Amino acid sequence: MKTEGSIRLRLKTHAAFLFKKWGRFVFRCVYRECFRLLGHLPADRNLVIFESFFGRQYSCNPRAIYEYMRENCRDYRLIWSADRRHGRLFEQHGVPYVRRYSLRWLLLMSRARYWVTNIRFPSWFCKSKHTIYLQTWHGTPLKRLGTDIEHDLAPGKDVEKYKRDFVKDSGMWDILISPNRYSSDIFTRAFAFGKTLLETGYPRNDCLYRMNRSDTVRAVKDKCGLPRDKKVILYAPTWRDDQFDGAERYRFDLHLDLERMRGQLADNYVIILRMHYLIAGRLDLGAYAGFAFDFSHYDDIRDLYLISDLLITDYSSVFFDYANLRRPMIFFAYDIDRYRDFLRGFYFDFEKTAPGPIVRTTDEVIQAVRETERPGFRLSENFEPFFRKFCSLEDGRATERVVRRVFGSGPAQTDF
Repeated sequence: MKTEGSIRLRLKTHAAFLFKKWGRFVFRCVYRECFRLLGHLPADRNLVIFESFFGRQYSCNPRAIYEYMRENCRDYRLIWSADRRHGRLFEQHGVPYVRRYSLRWLLLMSRARYWVTNIRFPSWFCKSKHTIYLQTWHGTPLKRLGTDIEHDLAPGKDVEKYKRDFVKDSGMWDILISPNRYSSDIFTRAFAFGKTLLETGYPRNDCLYRMNRSDTVRAVKDKCGLPRDKKVILYAPTWRDDQFDGAERYRFDLHLDLERMRGQLADNYVIILRMHYLIAGRLDLGAYAGFAFDFSHYDDIRDLYLISDLLITDYSSVFFDYANLRRPMIFFAYDIDRYRDFLRGFYFDFEKTAPGPIVRTTDEVIQAVRETERPGFRLSENFEPFFRKFCSLEDGRATERVVRRVFGSGPAQTDF
């Protein structure tokens, strides 16, 4: 028999659920209408708004473009969009920012001449006619993306709605950056994109050519508190679409046996873990202090590339970028059959063309690491064909090419 207290609790819970659901709906409607109205105001024609991974990072292609423009395009006003929980990061870098979804952010976003981001905006966004939306994206695709995805992404996530939302956002893009011809072909189809595509290489990879020096490596190791006398292994996996915890967050089951790796490799190596932004913050490495380090929230993975002697990954696009350093890569693909056949699927035969060994167990990972220590070690025979196909445009000048094409030599020079 239900008591008055239990009935009251159920009513409160239901009311809270309705408030949350309808509150979000009202919020989106209000913001969309504000965007529409403010978009009729005169454009701020030298204002550029940058954002990386939902305002949580100062990183990736937007960072490279921002830093180049800060030095070479002084006529522009450059401001970052920052998640309210990550404002300190931008303060540490001395970067001007506005809090995402604040009233000032709304005014700036609706009047800005340019948006520069590497991820989609929410489905309720709308763009003013005077705004040029530069989409840099964030990786060369191995796994299927956009409208090419065939299976539902997670419980409660309808793949058809995802595709509709994706196409809605890509319909606002005016310019899209591509790192290579292979990506251009996929982006055009998977993003349903038919406007200006710039095949320039990725700005974020310029530093792998310009900053790949021993003094840079020493400085970053010191900043991170890593020993100078040990080699660094970078483990950077992607997330799994079917590992969803029901609270609008993904989880990640760490299949790499860190205890076994420490026992075999700790004399000469440390390992740094960089989780995908969707699963960052879910690790507890306290038991492996001094050997394993969680750098999932480090500013920008580019520094971690530079200090690492080899990369362990799976299906993450990081290996396309890391290949620019011509260092060993190991592919810990313990679930490759499921991932390939039931989750995302691949755009090419990964098992035949991966630029490094594919392994399924921690023991095989350790063995592959040991192989790199052999006298006369050489990269996989797949590496050079892989490099020619995916990295041929990378030369340390991609950012310059993008900025010259999009922004010209002064405010509002571009007409797309």
